[in-house]
Amino acid sequence: MKANFATRVFEGPVQQRSARVWRQAHLTLLALMACLLLSWAAAKALIVRSDLARADAIAVLAGSATYLERTDWASRLFKEGRAPVIILTNDNVHGHWAVAQQRNPLLVELAAEELQRKGVPAEKIEVISETASNTHEEALRLREYAINHDLRSILIVTSSYHSRRALWTLRRVFKGSGIEIGLDTPGTGVQTPVPAAWWWHSSGWKIVPGEYMKIIYYRIKY
Repeated sequence: MKANFATRVFEGPVQQRSARVWRQAHLTLLALMACLLLSWAAAKALIVRSDLARADAIAVLAGSATYLERTDWASRLFKEGRAPVIILTNDNVHGHWAVAQQRNPLLVELAAEELQRKGVPAEKIEVISETASNTHEEALRLREYAINHDLRSILIVTSSYHSRRALWTLRRVFKGSGIEIGLDTPGTGVQTPVPAAWWWHSSGWKIVPGEYMKIIYYRIKY
């Protein structure tokens, strides 16, 4: 009897501690799942599209390090016959040193070369010479270009996580112009991380939270 009583007394606190550990582990797992779900939803919320079956031109927003995915997607749309010409905006950012050219070419130059490698004829590529330092300035340059060239519709190409801010900005700038704006994006996972795992990449922490900060700034400033 004494041995059994001692065993029960000994096992009670141990079982209680074990139950607490399991509860904490369960709550931690639930919290982790909630964070993952929230991070996925936050990334997905940044991705929008505005379909435009055909336009007078495709415009590729300057994408710095992500120009490859943008030009690839633009070339696909061009080959589908969605527009007869591709316009490139210019952020005046230089790329890496090119041995053949003995200089650091502008990224807009690299984007034009990439489009040609993808099968877009050089004469079908237009570069807006006036530089733009941000999305709002790009929208202003595009509006001016569209009016001067009598364009009635433009299909914008940009990276997925940039799409919500870009579309909001473009619609605001083009309001009252009579020019229709559409927007399409390449899929994630090429030069930008997928929504389910953006937090796993250092670039993801710059892109996703950074976009929300920029959206807030744009809503206040513009």
